[in-house]
Amino acid sequence: QVQLVESGGGLVQPGGSLRLSCAASGFTFSSSWMYWVRQAPRKGLEWVSTIRTGADTTYYADSVKGRFTISRDNAKNTLYLQMNSLKSEDTAVYYCADIGMNYWGKGTLVTVSS
Repeated sequence: QVQLVESGGGLVQPGGSLRLSCAASGFTFSSSWMYWVRQAPRKGLEWVSTIRTGADTTYYADSVKGRFTISRDNAKNTLYLQMNSLKSEDTAVYYCADIGMNYWGKGTLVTVSS
């Protein structure tokens, strides 16, 4: 069955970095546009970033542009999100997803706090 499993979240101080990973299985990962979406406490879902199948084109929300980098390794069926210069407002549960097929992981919590 389809599985998306995020990892790499945790507690980090403002200005710090984290790298999220998302291991995919049960579908043709290399053929899917992949997404990172987050949900801050008491807020709705917020799109963060998208990467096309060949990783040649990426898109970012203005709130993370220049600080976050999405990437993928199709040989390993893995999606990544490198997050630098983290801010308190980046605190959220981060989900990876194939939105087109409505496949979602269970999320990983990122807390940015001193």
